[in-house]
Amino acid sequence: MTKTEILIDSIDKVKLFVNEISKFDCDFDLISGRYVIDAKSIMGIFSLDISKPIELDIHEEDEAEAKKILDTIQPYLAK
Repeated sequence: MTKTEILIDSIDKVKLFVNEISKFDCDFDLISGRYVIDAKSIMGIFSLDISKPIELDIHEEDEAEAKKILDTIQPYLAK
């Protein structure tokens, strides 16, 4: 599993982010405080405070595939 922080602070970013990660077969969780949301769920994401960075857990065991995922979501990573 890989952990990182993302910032998807607009409606358009949320839609683009979900479209990008939906191309992968593994599970993605967003963690904000005590809430854990399926990152492929647009409605779930909008239940979180998207104005701040959110922790993303990528449930992918294959390191090469995890690297590919991180490269894909690069524009959304919290700086």
